[in-house]
Amino acid sequence: MPDQVELIKKIKQVKAAHQQELMRKANVVGTGIGYARHGHRSTQQLCLVVMVSQKLPRELLDAEDIIPPELDGISVDVQEVGELRALD
Repeated sequence: MPDQVELIKKIKQVKAAHQQELMRKANVVGTGIGYARHGHRSTQQLCLVVMVSQKLPRELLDAEDIIPPELDGISVDVQEVGELRALD
């Protein structure tokens, strides 16, 4: 389990370093730490999760809005979550 603790620390560092840059990209509504998803199934791979309101094909995105599959050696998974709103 210590390896997982170290991985989470590293993901937190990468998240903090890239959060502002990621939040400026089209459709991005949040970032977090979680498990990568393939299709509709969660995996056991911890990663930096970038939450988007709508997942679009790469060819429809401007170059600056493309989210890389990896940042600083940490896997990045883009997950569609829809619009996020705070409850009253």
